[in-house]
Amino acid sequence: MIPGFEKIVEERIKAAQRKGVFNNLRGAGQPLIFEDDRHIPEDLRLAYKILKNADCLPPEIELKKQIAKTEDLLAGMQDTQQRYRVMKKLNYLIMKYNALRNSDARFDIPQRYMGALTDKLAPEK
Repeated sequence: MIPGFEKIVEERIKAAQRKGVFNNLRGAGQPLIFEDDRHIPEDLRLAYKILKNADCLPPEIELKKQIAKTEDLLAGMQDTQQRYRVMKKLNYLIMKYNALRNSDARFDIPQRYMGALTDKLAPEK
């Protein structure tokens, strides 16, 4: 740091404390919460923290949110034609998510063909 700069900073902090600038800060008196980021590679931690502070989500998380919303939408749907369209969209999102993850196929999310197939083959009531 620049010589003398630390002294100036320290004086300004003390003056702000005397004026009470720090009295009503959010979370004052509460313990600091340190996030567990051990699972994130060390070279990506700073970038992830910046993205998180900017309310930006990684593409995988955005896709998982879209998949969950689409599944919720599909659960309450009665119209067969509309269900088919939403099922196609859901399978597309799942395929996109699995391709984006670039990992072992055993960990992929299965597509939702089984539900549509059983609905088609179910006897009419």
